[in-house]
Amino acid sequence: MKRYIFVLFTLLALTVFSGCKKDKGEPPVLPPAGSMTMDFSNFEVKTKDGSLPSGVKANPITNWQFAAGTALIWKAIIATTLAVPVYSFQLVHQNNTPVYLDDNTWQWKYSVSLLNVTYSARLTGQILADNVRWKMFISREGAGGFEEFLWFEGISEKDGSQGQWTFYESHLEKVPVLQIDWAVTGNKVGQVKYTYIKTGNPFKDSYIKFGLVTGELDAFYEIHIYNTTSLQFYDVDVQWSTTNHNGRVRCQAQFGDTDWHCWDSHFSNVSCTKD
Repeated sequence: MKRYIFVLFTLLALTVFSGCKKDKGEPPVLPPAGSMTMDFSNFEVKTKDGSLPSGVKANPITNWQFAAGTALIWKAIIATTLAVPVYSFQLVHQNNTPVYLDDNTWQWKYSVSLLNVTYSARLTGQILADNVRWKMFISREGAGGFEEFLWFEGISEKDGSQGQWTFYESHLEKVPVLQIDWAVTGNKVGQVKYTYIKTGNPFKDSYIKFGLVTGELDAFYEIHIYNTTSLQFYDVDVQWSTTNHNGRVRCQAQFGDTDWHCWDSHFSNVSCTKD
């Protein structure tokens, strides 16, 4: 009888242990590292001294300059205010051994060094019925340090095909400042949209959407942005070739018409050919 009870207890213990292990399941699929960034490379100065490439200065480049100036406002937000959380998330793909907590939640925990400053990052991913909820907590050590706070959060499809991020401004201003919507096309991030969502700011509801398409001009921006000089919103369409770097821009508020205004592979203004 005692032996029977012992065997029964052992079987029950193994069953419970196996059940717990099975319930834990696999960690969620991480959103792509590129889900927070978009390609600005066609609108950046190429030379080390900050001048334009050789052979360009002699020709007007106002069409490309307007497109670049409008787009790079958004890069500044990512490269300054949100540099730490964006970089921290990109590094999570190199620290891909999460620990299971509870309630279908997994955690990645690691250190981040940026500009000789050390941060501690803690990303959690909770598997829900229809999607995955993400939260990134970051703290800073040493001078100017701050305690852990929620710097961004988001949701994604379980297969990592699309999702949305919400960023908070800083540990001092814990208010929503930027929303990022993203989607994967094929094997890479094919669309990213930034929307400025901080209330009490005239820039609120401004956005830029980046995407990849087929054709000669295989990349585009759709931009809705508040112009601080004219005190009005501008709607700007930009299309360009990621290979040859030529492109075109359209903005009625800037040019006074609804026509395309083009540049060649050296960024010089050229007449547009008909579609």
